[in-house]
Amino acid sequence: MTLDIATSLIHHPYRPPADFDAPQPGVHKASTVFFPNVAALEAREWRDKSGYTYGLHGTPTTFILEERLATLEGGLQCLLVPSGLAAIACVSLSLLQAGDEVLLPDNVYGPSKALAEAELKALGIGWRLYDAMDPASLEAALSERTRLVWLEAAGSVTMEFPDLPRLAAICRARGVLSALDNTWGAGLAFDPFRLDEAGQGVDLTIHALTKYPSGGGDVLMGSIVTRDEALHMRLKMTHMRLGIGVGANDTEAVLRSLPSIALRYDAQDAAARVLAGWLTDRPEVAAVLHPALAGSPGHAHWQALCGARDRAAGIFSLVFQPSFSRAQVHAFCDALRLFRIGYSWGGPISLVVPYDISGMRDPGVTRWSHPGTLVRLCIGLESVEDLRLDLAQALATLAPKR
Repeated sequence: MTLDIATSLIHHPYRPPADFDAPQPGVHKASTVFFPNVAALEAREWRDKSGYTYGLHGTPTTFILEERLATLEGGLQCLLVPSGLAAIACVSLSLLQAGDEVLLPDNVYGPSKALAEAELKALGIGWRLYDAMDPASLEAALSERTRLVWLEAAGSVTMEFPDLPRLAAICRARGVLSALDNTWGAGLAFDPFRLDEAGQGVDLTIHALTKYPSGGGDVLMGSIVTRDEALHMRLKMTHMRLGIGVGANDTEAVLRSLPSIALRYDAQDAAARVLAGWLTDRPEVAAVLHPALAGSPGHAHWQALCGARDRAAGIFSLVFQPSFSRAQVHAFCDALRLFRIGYSWGGPISLVVPYDISGMRDPGVTRWSHPGTLVRLCIGLESVEDLRLDLAQALATLAPKR
């Protein structure tokens, strides 16, 4: 059959040899996946990754990233989603139904609480808060309706480090699933699936790959990691029915950055500790909240869980003396030259954001004891001395005018 040139280009017979190997995996982009015959179409399975059926159900590129992320976090299965918040939503929609209840720590990632307040509530799913630093608070909050408990270490913005082994054990004893936002630990600071000497841990983790796995501040992606096949399949079928997928180029970006995650995490961790220690001696600062610093809330829990690996991420918060107004603290943030004002973390550029904690915590659940304005610093890959000098010149703007 003689084909028109347009048809010939589309149906060109050439296929490159299959034995190509290189440091980075190939990038496979597909919605349609071809089958050699109808029998293959009817027999091919995507659930166990033994074959490809449709781009939304996985390609060689996404399968590779999922397997590497499962290894990073100590799990056996992984699902990719478009963001960390999408991972939280997928877990909640998969594991909860009308009449159920989910428990959140009061220092949870803000959008997670907003999801419970709006979409979950609209679906007839109840939610309550507990004090992450008081295991008795979690025990008291559990009810016959509780089906899922979210854990977070360290706490969002205020950086408290809870007794994760104890909280996970409480959930197991009551037969309730526990889900950990493991973005801070990144699979490097501790093993979320083996929190105690008996090798037990949480049931699943979510991870904002946007942060350390990406490392560039240019990718949005998340993951859900499990060790139980039945739980994984429950999540996977919801994942499929919701039509959740990730782009091949974003997957490629995370795959390219993943080999350097430990180097970047350790470098940002080390720089953060230097700066946090220096800031504890500054007269403008009332408190530095960093799990690896003695005196920071939950430091003993961090030491017990993470001390052997001695890792603590590159993010911490400082509380200014209450004598400084919010406007003055905002002016401090504006005066920074290397720190940029922006959300997220884990990228090469250091970031700063001020927060009003009084509007973020429920006084009936947790007690926030610092009256000054809080500022979160996320340390990038700049020279630590350059960052220290930048902080010093910005702090100088707070000095009284003469």
